[in-house]
Amino acid sequence: MLVETTARVGVFSIALGAYLPQFPQLVPEFEQQYAQFKATLPQTVELVDGGLVTTKEQAMAAGDAFRAADVDLVILQMLTYATSYNVLPAVRDLDVPVVIVNVQKRRAPDYAATDIPTWLGELYACGAVGEAVADLERAGKRHAVITGVVEGGDPEVARELDAWCRAAQVRRRLRRTNIAQIGRPYPGMMDLYIDETNLYNRLGLYTKQFDWEQMWAIADDVADGPEVDAKAREILDTFDVEGGASISDEPIREMARYVLAFERWARDEQLALVASHYNGFAQGKAGVLDSMLIPAFSMLIKQGVACAVEGDMKVAIAMSILKTIAGTGQLSEMYSIDFDEDVCIIGHSGSGDADISRARKPTMKIVPVFHGKTGGGYLTQFYPPAGPVTYLALTQDADGRFKFVVAEGENQEGPIFTFGDTNMRTRFSIGAREFVNRWSEAGPTHHMAAAIGRHADTICKVGKILDVPVEIVCR
Repeated sequence: MLVETTARVGVFSIALGAYLPQFPQLVPEFEQQYAQFKATLPQTVELVDGGLVTTKEQAMAAGDAFRAADVDLVILQMLTYATSYNVLPAVRDLDVPVVIVNVQKRRAPDYAATDIPTWLGELYACGAVGEAVADLERAGKRHAVITGVVEGGDPEVARELDAWCRAAQVRRRLRRTNIAQIGRPYPGMMDLYIDETNLYNRLGLYTKQFDWEQMWAIADDVADGPEVDAKAREILDTFDVEGGASISDEPIREMARYVLAFERWARDEQLALVASHYNGFAQGKAGVLDSMLIPAFSMLIKQGVACAVEGDMKVAIAMSILKTIAGTGQLSEMYSIDFDEDVCIIGHSGSGDADISRARKPTMKIVPVFHGKTGGGYLTQFYPPAGPVTYLALTQDADGRFKFVVAEGENQEGPIFTFGDTNMRTRFSIGAREFVNRWSEAGPTHHMAAAIGRHADTICKVGKILDVPVEIVCR
């Protein structure tokens, strides 16, 4: 990604200290199990190791380490029975979920050959989980439980841990990067308006404000040379340009200069999200920049910077979440309903995610007028494939609290609009008519993000990490 962040995950294991002097063979057994467990966690996160905890004091030390690292998630391995004082001191002062991993070493007992230390060390899974959750609940802590087995491998445990770590990356990305607001939201789209202080307090995302006058000269100091050649080639590798183009064409080279300038800007300002809307006269340098924005921002999205049109910061966040957990994040809104086929046509004009365009190479064409907006310039169209798709919207209630609205559907083959906007034919399990009713009743704003695949379960994990409720419209 253009702006890199890595989630920090606190991990520790617990056992009852009273067992260890009674059965000293449990010490190397538990140490080995804990080391092997840590090795199974995804390499995409940075582990903050709280150690093997058997006393309140060790739990407090683990908590100190987790707070100092500002962990995004805590994963707890239950080795055997342990009292809850091994848990609470490690997480009491944290505002992140605790995922209890309750994995048994052996698939099944050899009943006749099992003695007490073998039972406690290799076959104890269940008894302490309810105690730990009961006390986490009383302490007001968010929590989840994963139960499984080590022997023979357990793909479901691996999938759950991977999903939790991807969800943790969302928190880190929001807290450690910034969102740029250029200009202001589209006039009158009051569903898009947002309180930036509330956004920071509730989600940890800081807003950097930019005027369009600051952006007009963004590419002035980008000179022709090998860097421009390489970026022009990358643009043409990414898009089929209507009428054809080469890296020597001045419009493509100018586009490359703007892309390079915006990349530098994103790195310098630590921007992982951008929301912009231009409502000026589109003349002179302002007009040149305005015409270049859609392809330039599309190239940023390709590198992990979510760029939303119409100044919609909430959908930029939704796009960033999907790009982080799913690898794709495309701006969308309701377009039309094909009642004969019972599908919703969903899409949007403007910048998009090249990674979602798996049905064919994205296309770019120039238009004299952007509908509903000032000026004209380049439009980009992306072609998501047939198959599963997830839609995510971020909205707010009357008190400013955020909510995720989620739906899973199935993109269908068939005709789409060809006037330069990305659009999909999506079938929903509840039918097009009922989907539009239920989705709209959830109050999602008129924009949402789209990603290839089914991701409602991972979004629920993101919601638990960020303490944001999730409404699932359909699967």
